[in-house]
Amino acid sequence: GAGHFACRACKNPLYSSAAKFASGCGWPAFDRCYTKAVRLSLDTSHGLRRLEITCFNCNAHLGHVFLGEKYTETDERHCVNSLSIKFMKGHVPHTSEEALVKK
Repeated sequence: GAGHFACRACKNPLYSSAAKFASGCGWPAFDRCYTKAVRLSLDTSHGLRRLEITCFNCNAHLGHVFLGEKYTETDERHCVNSLSIKFMKGHVPHTSEEALVKK
């Protein structure tokens, strides 16, 4: 339905419901985010090289972004911890502009 996913900690809008897709990974997956919704940082924990995503507003950990998997047209998979987000019914209060994290 109509709505968006927000940071559970600060309610910052992160993803539109249209950006959600079934990746089969068991975690909520999105192929794009709202502009200035998330921050990226290199995560080298556990001997891996991943892109960690945190909330742009409060810096809460959200999950990781994976590129190059070809799940969707955007070629991005935001693998998000379901406990870090909350679905909000209705329209986004500020902007509906969405962006990709890769440039």
